[in-house]
Amino acid sequence: MRELPVAVIGAGPVGLAAAANLLARGLAVKVYEAGASAGANVADWGHVRLFSPWEYDIDRASRALLERSGWRAPEPESLPTGAELVRRYLVPLAQTPELAAVIEYGTRVTAIGRHGIDKVVSHDRELHPFQLTIVDAAGRTRRELARAVIDASGTWRSPNPLGAGGVPAEGEEALAGRIDYGIPDVLGRDRAKYAGSTTLVIGAGHSAANVLLDLAELALEEPATRAIWATRGTDLSRVYGGGADDQLAARGELGQRLRQLVESNAIGLVTGLAVTALRQASGGVAVEGETSTGPRTIGPVDRIVACTGQRPDLSLTRELRLELDPWLESVRALGPLIDPNLHSCGSVPPHGHRELAHPEPGFYTVGIKSYGRAPTFLMATGYEQVRSVVAAIAGDRAAADDVQLVLPETGVCTTTRDSVGGGCCGGPAPAEPDACCVDDAAAKAQGKPGCGCGGSARAGEAAPAR
Repeated sequence: MRELPVAVIGAGPVGLAAAANLLARGLAVKVYEAGASAGANVADWGHVRLFSPWEYDIDRASRALLERSGWRAPEPESLPTGAELVRRYLVPLAQTPELAAVIEYGTRVTAIGRHGIDKVVSHDRELHPFQLTIVDAAGRTRRELARAVIDASGTWRSPNPLGAGGVPAEGEEALAGRIDYGIPDVLGRDRAKYAGSTTLVIGAGHSAANVLLDLAELALEEPATRAIWATRGTDLSRVYGGGADDQLAARGELGQRLRQLVESNAIGLVTGLAVTALRQASGGVAVEGETSTGPRTIGPVDRIVACTGQRPDLSLTRELRLELDPWLESVRALGPLIDPNLHSCGSVPPHGHRELAHPEPGFYTVGIKSYGRAPTFLMATGYEQVRSVVAAIAGDRAAADDVQLVLPETGVCTTTRDSVGGGCCGGPAPAEPDACCVDDAAAKAQGKPGCGCGGSARAGEAAPAR
């Protein structure tokens, strides 16, 4: 087992950071990347400017590898676009001699199991190496073994549908040619599709905000361009953000600019819309949905942008013993910390290998995939995740448990219930997976109701027996 490499799935920012940390500890590693180059998913939204500056975007172990090759870091306070992150950081990192030798591109991991046993077998399970089924760019299938697996494959390729029930709305698949999922390049590559058109943007996150701001800018040059914004919920505090209280100035500005456009009627807004069907109408698409006051139809519109988030692809881990949050599909211990039904913070307490592990020994879910369907993941979180995980794999439990993560506050931090003793977004992750943070765990230990996200129960969940 110790002679086998650690398999890392994905050569994005967090996957490459995992590989760099493994190499720094002298551990063999193999990185499998489905795209043609490092950061392939990031390149899809390369036109978008990050709201986190370079100082939060570079992993320490990765920086050490780069600097040995003569690389110079960008100005720490400047804000890169996705394309700049790839060109100035991810590609040079992947091209360092150490990493270039262990990354394989155009290879998709389609299944992971244990060599010689299935999911049911418990006896000596940890003594059987992982077996990865891999399909290369030519369509050939092979199997490789690994001592441990770090899944940093992300969620970008698994967008949520428009249908409010979690499945495609009626007509959504038939009208797919009118829909873009994610963040189209409205001012660049995709300009011709949106100039002079009416576009409905559905979603209440930062992706939707970026698309709406680009459409508003396009309308200044192409006056016939019109944007309509629809959200499933009615609380827009997360996307509007904390404004001047946000410690990432660009994130606060993003929400403020969007709010100004809505309040000036430059962008139409429909809240509380649960999309049920899409239908062709008058050369466009009519979007039907349910609201608290009854059925409503928007349109017809020319195009639709679905910024409804992503979900993890769980198919490749079907033969592993994973423990996931029942509805977020995140790592189970993270669920109560990041549940958007309860938190608007957009951040999570420090957490590492203990929270990211599963009943399957040696398997870890990291990066945005560890959040499942929850929104708002920062790269800095992923970098500390993999530092802790790699230390655990190396047997350095002291370093693995010494999790330190300081994230910039959003300026928005509320829960569905009144908090006790302040906010619910700080301190290390608690031992109990049903507690939202250390403050909550401590309050419950004293017989108090907690700070609103763990003491009684998560919304819609029965209180655990005590």
